[in-house]
Amino acid sequence: MPDGKPAGVRCAQLGDDLRCRIFGRPERPACCAGLQPQQPMCGASRDDALAWLTRLETATAPSRDAR
Repeated sequence: MPDGKPAGVRCAQLGDDLRCRIFGRPERPACCAGLQPQQPMCGASRDDALAWLTRLETATAPSRDAR
C-alpha cells in the first residue's frame, strides 16, 4: 500500500493464513518491521491482539483537522 494502510483496513500483504507475505523482505514497511510484539500486546488470544492493534491505530490516527 504505497500511501499507507488506513486504520481498520486489512493489509494487502496479509495472506489467507494471516501471515505477512513480505515478512523479512526489504520491501516490508519500517513500521511493520519495527513492531516488536510483547505479551501485553498479544494478550491471551487473537482477539486480544486485534483489540490492542485497534486501540493503537485509533490512538495514532491523524486528526480530522490535519487532513
